[in-house]
Amino acid sequence: MLAAPAAAQAGDEAAATLVERGRYLARIAACNDCHTPNYAATEGKVPEAEWLTGDRLGWQGEWGTSYPANLRRFFARTSEADWLRIARGREFRPPMPGVILRDMSDDDLRALWHYVRALGPAGEEMPAWLPPGQEPTGPVVRFPMAGH
Repeated sequence: MLAAPAAAQAGDEAAATLVERGRYLARIAACNDCHTPNYAATEGKVPEAEWLTGDRLGWQGEWGTSYPANLRRFFARTSEADWLRIARGREFRPPMPGVILRDMSDDDLRALWHYVRALGPAGEEMPAWLPPGQEPTGPVVRFPMAGH
């Protein structure tokens, strides 16, 4: 289990509660299923220290090929206010279920941000999105094209 951040260790119960809520949300919203390598395949038997570092398994369909981002590096460079704007306003490429973020309360989104920030940056950046017709070099899950 993740050690409480410094603010929580100093007695800040609110910070510890946010981190715990964020951990819970990351699990029930299935963030790890895509953003943590081998999480789904091992039924969650991945150490928490490896959670949310992104995955090089691509998801390919009519939109091109997308990759699950390294959320730990993303959140390390994203302010809480920017995260709220992104979660509410960005259209994400499949298979990212952006509707889950838009359905979360601001308090839930803040908790998720605090949790991932408490994990700290780790891992490498994931490959950038590839437009349709550009072939990825690694493994992909292929979605059927409409009409095929």
